[in-house]
Amino acid sequence: MAAPAPTGKAFDIPPVSEKSKNFYLVSDLGRNGYYEQKTIAELMGNLAEKIDIEFIAAAGDTHHFEGVASVDDPLWMTNYELVYSHPELMLEWYAVCGNHEYRGNTQAVLDYSKKSRRWIAPSRYYAKVVEAGENEKALLLFIDTSPLIDKYRNDTAKYPDAGKQDREAQLRWIEQTLAASTEEWKIVIGHHPVYADTPKEESERADMRKYLEPLLDKYGVDIYFCGHIHNFQHIRPAGSEVDYLVNSSGSLPRKVKAIEGTQFCSPEAGFTVVSLEDGKLSFYLMNGKGKILYAYSRTRS
Repeated sequence: MAAPAPTGKAFDIPPVSEKSKNFYLVSDLGRNGYYEQKTIAELMGNLAEKIDIEFIAAAGDTHHFEGVASVDDPLWMTNYELVYSHPELMLEWYAVCGNHEYRGNTQAVLDYSKKSRRWIAPSRYYAKVVEAGENEKALLLFIDTSPLIDKYRNDTAKYPDAGKQDREAQLRWIEQTLAASTEEWKIVIGHHPVYADTPKEESERADMRKYLEPLLDKYGVDIYFCGHIHNFQHIRPAGSEVDYLVNSSGSLPRKVKAIEGTQFCSPEAGFTVVSLEDGKLSFYLMNGKGKILYAYSRTRS
């Protein structure tokens, strides 16, 4: 049953500065408006009336359960267009595929960019440079994580497109793009976590640590944002300079417990507000009732 919408109810407003550049991080959305999806979508719109939101980063699984069949699949309406219909959400949505998109037609996820003015998925992985305050910039790398993981590559019946992708080519692109970056901040956004508490197969995180983590460490990535686990987790592994944030589901959450390196975790559904300003990168974890569950900032001198 869909939760009631929070129209008229008070909600927390992240203390972002007037000079900051802000965006939403969302993931694991698509439940045809059920569970907390409509409530959270309306909250996202109402909050965007109070703080400037530049764009939305959609970190995969916009569609459950079998992805989409085409650009004309009705799921585009019931999972996305009709749910995120608030005027303040008519922004650019920079999207990547999750594992559920890989159960369907992944090319349709890219091709929908030609049909929708706000859905932006120019390729399976791509980069965007954004302003980070008045004088700084941030590099955002949107990556395609399912083809990095052997579990998906090897299951050709369930995930037919995953094994067709050139894993080494993507890794070379990630390394070359990070190596060439001169931006003050480096942010990588993918669907699957590198570190997380989850009952999902350990092989998923093991492959992410094998293929991706060395590049995050080598090139000074500040934060890796992801989804997939349907809860909030901020993890800082011992000896790592990278912050790992698992964004919760925008519809249906799952239980979670702390693991080694956990700075915060919560089993609530919601989304993340990311704020960039000169010398500081912050994120605020919002639940479906509009409460800030947790806030964190990275600063540089």
